[in-house]
Amino acid sequence: MTDISTVNQQIGQQLKTVRTAKGWSLDKTATATGVSKAMLGQIERGESSPTIATLWKIATGLSCSFSSFIAHPDVHQQVFSREAGSTFTQDPDMQVKTLFAFNPQTRIEAFEITLSRQHEQRSGAHSVGVTEHIHVISGVLDIQQGDHWHRVHTGAQFVLRADLPHAYRDVQGKVCFIDIISYI
Repeated sequence: MTDISTVNQQIGQQLKTVRTAKGWSLDKTATATGVSKAMLGQIERGESSPTIATLWKIATGLSCSFSSFIAHPDVHQQVFSREAGSTFTQDPDMQVKTLFAFNPQTRIEAFEITLSRQHEQRSGAHSVGVTEHIHVISGVLDIQQGDHWHRVHTGAQFVLRADLPHAYRDVQGKVCFIDIISYI
């Protein structure tokens, strides 16, 4: 498992890199992401551990991939370890492992996500056209799309319109699923 301070530093550095490459101030970034200027500054300095929901807001507002914040630094390696993962201190019942970081040619990224203790993770709408292709490895996953909840069992799949608010919920105490995000 990756040390949380290392993850915070990596997230902070990536935020600063993307923001400055766009020529954006913290004020403009706050407006675009819906995350306060103070919080963005704390994240950039590695002083705050953002929730997954906050990190999604930042990625969406900056028009960049979620995996760019948490992927292993050597994203060009050919063999990936299933052991590398990120647990967020504000979301202790959710672990995210980057399987494939965002690829600009394929416009996809893939994660292995584990939810435990009936954790429910809510997400705002991503950019227009974004879809998530979900495959449940073990357990039972409830997925909310719009006003409807859909139950997805081990071995089953679900395609989610991620450009609408959505949520994921562990049903039985632990669920593990693959989430392939397509930015087409």
